[in-house]
Amino acid sequence: MESTDFHHALALLDWQVELGATEAICDAPVNCYDLPQTAAKPAAAKPAAEASAAAPAQPGKPSVDAVAAAQKAAAAADTLEALRAEMQQFEHCALKRGARNLVFSDGVAGAPVMIVGEAPGRDEDREGRPFVGAAGQLLDRMFAAIGMARTDTVAPVYITNVLPWRPPQNRDPSPEEIAMMRPFLLRHIALAQPKVLVVMGNNSAHALLEKRGITRLRGTWTEAAGVPVMPMCHPAYLLRTPSAKREAWTDLLEISARIADDGSHRNSGK
Repeated sequence: MESTDFHHALALLDWQVELGATEAICDAPVNCYDLPQTAAKPAAAKPAAEASAAAPAQPGKPSVDAVAAAQKAAAAADTLEALRAEMQQFEHCALKRGARNLVFSDGVAGAPVMIVGEAPGRDEDREGRPFVGAAGQLLDRMFAAIGMARTDTVAPVYITNVLPWRPPQNRDPSPEEIAMMRPFLLRHIALAQPKVLVVMGNNSAHALLEKRGITRLRGTWTEAAGVPVMPMCHPAYLLRTPSAKREAWTDLLEISARIADDGSHRNSGK
């Protein structure tokens, strides 16, 4: 059998991790030949209400309302740094156990535009910053076209996600995960105090607007958390559907005009 060198073995291990493997071996060896000759027939399923009533609660493991715990933790943060710390020690989201890094934010806190993405991908999970992969590079080019950038001190943007941890295989966030992390997102918005929110993609729209259908929602101003919201198609969608970039450009011009109008009112004292 051909030997495997270190780099080949490491690449195979990384591939297994990307597939979602969490353990290399079982706790005890399994004898595949030591199996019952006939499999036991499964018991008839009970109605959900009967099953839940019959199942006793596990001693020592009281059920936890994760949403209520998130609301309490988020409310305790009075700065962005404190909010990051609260999220870092939040233990009720299973995504945390499979992620490399907490992805909190990037850009300039207090910027007039706050972009809300969906969840970190592989590149974001590795770097601990949102929108750093191919979609993030397109996002930077999009906002550079209207004179804004995450590193700009004159016309900055601030970027975060609905979820701070990467879902396995880049799957969509579940409704339960979105509901659990929404209190942190709302507190994040309140502390960052943007003039405009840009909601990128279906899952972000679901988290903040409780609506789906981003191709229908995009381009129309709405409101969430007391802030004007412009829904837009996610840059990843634009990479797959270049024809949609024309509409995205229209949305960017709307954002630019809204910020300029807000600045003119502020400067005139209105």
